[in-house]
Amino acid sequence: MTDMKEVWKEHIYNSLKKHAQDCGLELELSSASEVMIGNPPKPDMGDFAFAMFPYAKTLRKSPQQIAEAVAGLINADSAVSGAGKAETAGPYVNIRLNIASNAGDILEKIFSDNESYGKSDLYSGKKVMVEFSCPNTNKPLHLGHLRNDSIGACVSRIIEENGAEVCKVNLINDRGIHICKSMLAYKTFGNGTTPESENIKSDHFVGDYYVKFDQWSKTDDKALPQAQQMLKAWEDGDTEVNELWKTMNKWTIDGIQETYDKTGISFDRVYYESKTYSSGKDEVLKGLEDGIFYKEEDGSVWADLSEIKLDKKVLLRGDGTSLYMTQDIGTAKARHEDWPFDKLIYVVGSEQKYHFAVLFYILKKLGFKWAEDLVHLSYGMVNLPEGKMKSREGTVVDADDLVADLINLAGNEIKNKEREDEVEDLEETSKAIALGALNYYLLQTTPSKDMIFNPKESLSFNGNTGPYLQYMGARISSMFRKFEERKADFDGVNPDYSLLDGDDEKELLKNLSSYPEAVFQAGAELNPSAITSFLYELARNFSRFYHDNPVLNCEDKALALARLELSRAVLQVLKNAFKLVGIPFLQKM
Repeated sequence: MTDMKEVWKEHIYNSLKKHAQDCGLELELSSASEVMIGNPPKPDMGDFAFAMFPYAKTLRKSPQQIAEAVAGLINADSAVSGAGKAETAGPYVNIRLNIASNAGDILEKIFSDNESYGKSDLYSGKKVMVEFSCPNTNKPLHLGHLRNDSIGACVSRIIEENGAEVCKVNLINDRGIHICKSMLAYKTFGNGTTPESENIKSDHFVGDYYVKFDQWSKTDDKALPQAQQMLKAWEDGDTEVNELWKTMNKWTIDGIQETYDKTGISFDRVYYESKTYSSGKDEVLKGLEDGIFYKEEDGSVWADLSEIKLDKKVLLRGDGTSLYMTQDIGTAKARHEDWPFDKLIYVVGSEQKYHFAVLFYILKKLGFKWAEDLVHLSYGMVNLPEGKMKSREGTVVDADDLVADLINLAGNEIKNKEREDEVEDLEETSKAIALGALNYYLLQTTPSKDMIFNPKESLSFNGNTGPYLQYMGARISSMFRKFEERKADFDGVNPDYSLLDGDDEKELLKNLSSYPEAVFQAGAELNPSAITSFLYELARNFSRFYHDNPVLNCEDKALALARLELSRAVLQVLKNAFKLVGIPFLQKM
């Protein structure tokens, strides 16, 4: 109810101002935007709550007395009272909206804005870069990557909906000791096999050798030193090592792209650590020269972090090879040179909080002013009910396998409900349901919290799930197909929005008018769960409305059309919100 909130803040401001004038006093508020608004502790107490505490000193009265005076002024103003009633609750003025009187305005706003309904100017004029996914080229994507991708893609859409120009970026972690581990294992045990010869998806093929290295290193203490030597050879430009690196990287990247295509993930720019790490090394050496960093006896370069109450951080090894921190310095610099952003958001797991605190500090010490505009959007761990995943031990929940399982489960659910003929294309519908289930389930938990992903639960057609929401959209679509068949029954009749005064209808209208607020909140907090929570409440309230209130079969034709238009508005808002959280809309289910 963003618009209504602003309207009522104006009414409260005007009433406070008039009361102050009546008392011969000056109100210490310059505009309605300074009026604080909240919600009553219980829904039956009203829709908005305004505390009168802030004005007691200026008006020289108790908050309760001010509340009574303000409520009286509002209720006495016929131009205002028709839109709602003011009630006092001690030191608060509670507003009980007359939703039906605003129904026409709410619905017309949605219909006129259409796909733009919900947009805000929170980030208007801002260029925001969002980094997410960032896979390693030594293994395929897993469940953790899927949560990262869902959050990153959704936050990008939400920020764009709030007025920003957005650039989605990926960073391919294609160099480092972890990459050399899979390379060395393949060189030692691969015997010239290829993904094609073994009939294995190419990123899975490489990932198997990363697991192989872990097993090998547990029985041979020479394995790790050999991988370190290979990294040094790679940075020194060894031809044989670089050719192997190019081959295995391509295998992994090609395989990962297939997974992106399945899950609807895309990027505007892709960066590779192999192309930015040297720039990072140059910045570190420059910082060493300028006295920002220091060198240990073994030749390694370090940053003193005591200024931010941390210890120290190595930036270059003694042999001159770089680390994650070094290459992240180079990558950040390259990005701002390529696309001068106003804000850069890193969507990375919460276990990397220390890393980003240090990275941001170092970039500021190096003199990059834009380092003040870097944000780490951290998210918690995600696992299956069976427990924690470990890539090096090969116990991860593979992204490809999980998506395939979800599609299969969705298809079986459609068959069990005997709706194969209704959906027309079983395969495509199953994919859409699986993707909706995956994204919604991964996004309904606040990013900072750990979560457990339950595949079967995510696909339920009942409860707080993506398929339940998709079913609501399909149900409303079905209603409009039936209306087209019976359109002649309503010739000459116009919808009467003033009849939408039932409790279920009022609740839906309140939901619909609050959508822009949910989008604004999601953008301000970088929190997709603000949208998923909104969606579930809207769908649940529509289900109650649809069950208890006849629409097409309503005897009062004017009310029937009003309810139909209310349903049309719900459908539009569902579609708008679906796009933000990555739920495919389905006409039939």
